[in-house]
Amino acid sequence: MRALVTGCAGFIGSHLTEALLADGDSVTGVDCFNDNYGRRDKLRNLEHATQWDEFEFVPIDLARGDLHDLVADADVIFHLAAEPGVRASWGNRFDSYLRNNVLATQHLLEAAKACPEKRFVYASSSSIYGQAEQFPTAESTVPRPYSPYGTTKLAGEHLCQLYHGNYGVQTVALRYFSVYGPRQRPDMAFSIFARAAVRGEPITVFGDGQQTRDFTFVSDVVSATQAAAVAEATAGRVYNIGGGSQVSLAHALELIERFAGEGLQVRYVAPQLGDVRDTGAETTLARDELGFAAQTDFAAGLRAEFDWVRDSEMSSAGPSSSAQGTT
Repeated sequence: MRALVTGCAGFIGSHLTEALLADGDSVTGVDCFNDNYGRRDKLRNLEHATQWDEFEFVPIDLARGDLHDLVADADVIFHLAAEPGVRASWGNRFDSYLRNNVLATQHLLEAAKACPEKRFVYASSSSIYGQAEQFPTAESTVPRPYSPYGTTKLAGEHLCQLYHGNYGVQTVALRYFSVYGPRQRPDMAFSIFARAAVRGEPITVFGDGQQTRDFTFVSDVVSATQAAAVAEATAGRVYNIGGGSQVSLAHALELIERFAGEGLQVRYVAPQLGDVRDTGAETTLARDELGFAAQTDFAAGLRAEFDWVRDSEMSSAGPSSSAQGTT
């Protein structure tokens, strides 16, 4: 299989790229290195993939580049490229979210409609649910995004449904729930917590720390994403991808404190706009139709991320921050 992976230099995209290559697939990776975090970090994410002869990297902006040849040459499209993050999506940066989450998705779907038989896997987000009223939250729940970011990811889902309904494009949307693990973006909570613990710096948590997330380890997300590319009768469907580990931030901090071997300096402040209180994924549909079941214990997954951050800090000085990032 030849796969097209957009956002291949990102956190999840780089892991997916390596998994596909390890399985014997060829990968064309696309990334435009937008400025949501450092180019050096993204290049480091690609270090393993570039050692494979079956990997080809194409630096292109999905919102304006010619994508027809890329799509034509692929057997399956994994669309992970996006402008990430809830808190940064307010104000003047919303233009970037519209461009990179909505326009880029529409542009890629326009190219895909010429070969609608190819599976098109779209990386959506639990942010489309907003402040959900029921836990665990099923795919049938009416989406009510609580941030501009969530709104743009839901728009991407709607575009997938439109191109499936009108042109027969074999779209599948996956709603990822709070993905964590090695290579997590430097603006995300666990990355910031672990980096501060290693450096002995203070941590600021927005909220009381009792807010919970259904944290999903990156390898489990990758397995679900690969399954969505080959599972039968999934076109036009939407699936929750969660880790089954609805954990409070306070508990995560306790684990990081244990990994670090010393106390953390934690300050709690008011929540930020767009942050929801809790998330929890009902994953029965993904289990029944994709064969998905999360395999990674939360503490083991968080330890893997902490060790990766510690090793990265030892090899090179990373960006400094003392505030909790997006979850």
